[in-house]
Amino acid sequence: MAEHLKTGWPQRVERQQEVMDTVSRILSEVERDGLPAIRRWSRQLDGWDPESFVVSADRIKVAAETVDEELAAHLEFARSQVERFARAQRETLTDLEVETLPGVVLGHRHVPVAKVGSYSPGGRYPLIASSIMTVTVPKVAGVDTVVAVAPPRDGHGIYGPQLYTMNLAGADVIVCLGGVQAFAAMAFGIEDVAPVDLVVGAGNAYVAEAKRQLFGTVGIDLLAGPTEVAVIADESADPRLVAADLLGQAEHGFNSPALLVTTSRSFGTAVISEVNRWLAGDWPTVEVAGGAWREHGTVVVCESREEAVQVSDAYAPEHLEVQTADDDWYAANLRNYGSLFIGPQATVAFSDKSIGTNHVLPTGRAGRYTGGLWVGKFLKTVTYQRLTAAGARSIAPSTAAIADAELMFGHALTARLRMD
Repeated sequence: MAEHLKTGWPQRVERQQEVMDTVSRILSEVERDGLPAIRRWSRQLDGWDPESFVVSADRIKVAAETVDEELAAHLEFARSQVERFARAQRETLTDLEVETLPGVVLGHRHVPVAKVGSYSPGGRYPLIASSIMTVTVPKVAGVDTVVAVAPPRDGHGIYGPQLYTMNLAGADVIVCLGGVQAFAAMAFGIEDVAPVDLVVGAGNAYVAEAKRQLFGTVGIDLLAGPTEVAVIADESADPRLVAADLLGQAEHGFNSPALLVTTSRSFGTAVISEVNRWLAGDWPTVEVAGGAWREHGTVVVCESREEAVQVSDAYAPEHLEVQTADDDWYAANLRNYGSLFIGPQATVAFSDKSIGTNHVLPTGRAGRYTGGLWVGKFLKTVTYQRLTAAGARSIAPSTAAIADAELMFGHALTARLRMD
């Protein structure tokens, strides 16, 4: 049986009635009143009430002129990495046409969504890389219009490097709005910006609830909660490095869980000691990361690698690192995770920022049934049928018989009309 040296995850994340009610009110008012409602809520929640919420070309130019040249080069590197991987993924998705019977041709096509809304968070941290993940990828998929949205920062509009990155990534329109009102604007339209078909991007509990309530009006990527990290490691790993990787992702927020699964009790104890040493020393975000670790850090000791896989799959973590002497075995046997990081050099931060894979990933055990955001999310796989008269006659008898059995006599009639 697995032994818990420290327990804090999974925590129960409940939908709070106050959050649900506030989100419902904002969405209803924006759907009914449009721009005036967006203004009211933006002024109330963000102190932001510009003449136009759509960012002008002049503001984008200023951001481009003021961004640090070295940072701009790194952002272009990250953008090119994400684009390169997304294009490679897109190339694996081919159209299909097959003749299943003489005169019966079936097929499918991958058709891009027409309009996408991309939200980049800007709370404690203005997540610049999020714009690359959620703007570049739909453009690679062939989306006609990407509306990029981010909240104002300190009453001065979108954070400069974030605005620069939105434009660099290929956004067609940029809007400065935050939170629920931002998603309402994307879903229902704002000023001259038409409603989108699909909204993507992470955010806080209000954003997640907004996406939940808007689903159906628009498509959504996934419902993401607090970010998660798990590490499977044994005595071959470096406990100081593992401790750093756990804390590195925990700095996202006080409710961000971190999990170590190990087959060595002494290694688990060593990692706990290294975490405490980091927090007592020079960890740069000690208040947030330390609070998250104290409340939601977990260390589980397993008797075998098979049990370690079972424990990890039960948690289904968003980010899963493997640092063991049997990395390939774990990679072949693990099933439930958002993204897998194999070997001690593959840290979550690489994927979060610039390596090329997407950082919008499933949380809250959703890794049991879905993967993360990728180029295929922006494509609709639609089928078609083409039949000759002979092909129709081969299909019609079965169709008519099944329709009769279902008491759908009109369906049966349309089939039999093609039997003569």
